[in-house]
Amino acid sequence: MPVTDETALREILALDRVAVVGCSATPGKDAHEIPKYLLDHGYDVVPVNPFADEIFGRECYDSLADVPGEVDIVDVFRPSEEVAGIVDAALDRDDDAVIWLQLGIHDDEAVARAEAAGRRVVQDRCMKPTHQSLLG
Repeated sequence: MPVTDETALREILALDRVAVVGCSATPGKDAHEIPKYLLDHGYDVVPVNPFADEIFGRECYDSLADVPGEVDIVDVFRPSEEVAGIVDAALDRDDDAVIWLQLGIHDDEAVARAEAAGRRVVQDRCMKPTHQSLLG
């Protein structure tokens, strides 16, 4: 079951390095504004977007596999039909990142696979209002 417990969500939100898959360079888009909010609130945001060289003055990576170092949270801003591949990429990494599927994004089968591999998953929930309500 995806994480919904407030205590567990607070623990996840206390993590630091967030790889944002589908981070947008376009102001006004949720995939830009929410990572910017996270950056402004002290998170180490790592943009993942194969069509941008940098976002927020930070180097962009073409894929999750290209992100160097440990990732604490994989924040997904891609359509639900792409979740399975992103989960596979997260599971292929050496870190133990939480997988966070933004509001409106869900794939129960991929979530079950991630949880079976020992990963915590948040599904169909936006990080910004969750952060605002629990840590704001």
